[in-house]
Amino acid sequence: MNKILASKLWWLFLLIALVGVNYLASVVHTRIDLTQENRYTLSSATKKLIKGLHDPVSITVFLTGDMPAGFKKLSNSTKEMLQEFKELGGSNIQFNFEKPGEGLSDTAKEKFQLHLDELGLKPTNVKVKAKAGESQEERLVYPGALIKYGDREVAVDLLQGQDMTGGIQSLNNAEALLEYKMARSIQKITADTVPAIGYLVGNGELLTRNAVDLIDRTLRQEYRFGFVPIDSVPVIPTVFDALVIVKPTIPFNTGQKLKIDQYIMQGGKVIWLIDKLYAEMDSLMRSHSDFVAYDRNLNLDDQLFKYGVRINGDLLQDLQCDKIPLVVGNYGNQPQMQLVPWPYFPTLSSYSDHPIAKNLDQVLSIFPNSIDTVKNNIKKTVLLASSERSRIISTPAIVSLNSIKTEDDMKTFDRPFVPVAVLLEGRFSSLYTNRLSTGALDTLASMYKQPFRAATQNENKMIVVSDADIVANPVTANEGPLYMGYNQFTNYQYANKDFFLNCIQYLTDSSGILETRSKDFTLRLLDPAKTEESRGKWQVLNIGLPVLLVLIFGVVYQAVRKRKYQGK
Repeated sequence: MNKILASKLWWLFLLIALVGVNYLASVVHTRIDLTQENRYTLSSATKKLIKGLHDPVSITVFLTGDMPAGFKKLSNSTKEMLQEFKELGGSNIQFNFEKPGEGLSDTAKEKFQLHLDELGLKPTNVKVKAKAGESQEERLVYPGALIKYGDREVAVDLLQGQDMTGGIQSLNNAEALLEYKMARSIQKITADTVPAIGYLVGNGELLTRNAVDLIDRTLRQEYRFGFVPIDSVPVIPTVFDALVIVKPTIPFNTGQKLKIDQYIMQGGKVIWLIDKLYAEMDSLMRSHSDFVAYDRNLNLDDQLFKYGVRINGDLLQDLQCDKIPLVVGNYGNQPQMQLVPWPYFPTLSSYSDHPIAKNLDQVLSIFPNSIDTVKNNIKKTVLLASSERSRIISTPAIVSLNSIKTEDDMKTFDRPFVPVAVLLEGRFSSLYTNRLSTGALDTLASMYKQPFRAATQNENKMIVVSDADIVANPVTANEGPLYMGYNQFTNYQYANKDFFLNCIQYLTDSSGILETRSKDFTLRLLDPAKTEESRGKWQVLNIGLPVLLVLIFGVVYQAVRKRKYQGK
């Protein structure tokens, strides 16, 4: 080493070393994740998925160009994560960043952007400065990517399910969900088969135009789908990975309940979306006066109680709610409409870290009921609940246009976190244990080709939601069926669809990809008050200290040189 340093060509050896280090850095990438929440560590499920790819997956990310700082940070995080994907997948992961339609003619560019819109990737309007000192201008940013695999393609909206009025917090949540959204999209586009979802019919379930988004745009698009006419089948086929029961209005008889019960005992998953009371907005608008919400008497109370929950015959109101147009006065002969908060339409949140609802925007509900959990051996997780300022209206529940009249009424909103959606997990017991005759047991054995089951053989799970309108879409005369969770008066899209799809995935997908939704990116922001208070000190430290260190180093260096050469 001393000979190299004493040589006249020492600079050449240094140059060779630097080139070698840079080459190794370009070939071998590694980093140590020192964050408390492991934000830079991919899950084992994601690693398994990427390493298991057999053909190339092409990813085009549209987060590039002039963007606000928050979007640039999201873009950089996306690039870093895709680089990790590439290191795991090798040539089977290809990605690039470009503007939508870049290099195309205006007509072709417009056609491409329309294609992205059809795939579900919509632009976001942001304000940026083209140059320093210039005024801001509005630009369209596509916060997502297009993933292709063979002749298949899927769009990924990185901001879908986020409240974009939340600013930097929403972008932070989007960053936390990066791994999930990319991995889930790759999993979906490369899968050879998808789960089969059954839609129960026969008891007045939702089949109107209010179910277009649920059935045609969601279940048919994402899964193998089929209707299950409960009275036309001897048993519910176990070929369905999950069964969806949406807003039944006709009471269930014993035979129907037994079919659902044994489907669960055989390992089938169920999402119950139940409106226990009849409370419809149409009734209020037709009568323009109060009406009483009454019990539908669906005859499901004992069955759900056996599994671990009870849907109560009440209505939940919340001060954290959506807005609807109501007449607030008259101007001449014309009624004056105004958007006012409507406590019968609570916007629900998740207060747990469960991946189904973690980092998700609020979910819109319409006349929900409260849910109580029952003490048994089943694990219960509240997925959606009201805010801290809610109340319960017991039966007979009167629905009134003017439900909050005085400040004293406001004080009655003192029930916090009332459950509306609950996940049940464990070994369920049958409602019909020791209740069937020998003949009925023999009939079941011949139908199922196995004896009646008094309990599930393995761990099973189901989800109970006390508001079916969570998955219903509004319908307008001009636009027809809209999207579930969409308010046509405020043009705000709630996260209802994302919540429902996450429920389906949790019940049917055992890969563990959904678990990546539970990542938590903690925002460690500076305290504005303390920053302003100690601004001078930090300016001195950041500007003066480096200069002082350079001066000290120069003085010491000169002193050492002087002593060295004076000695010689």
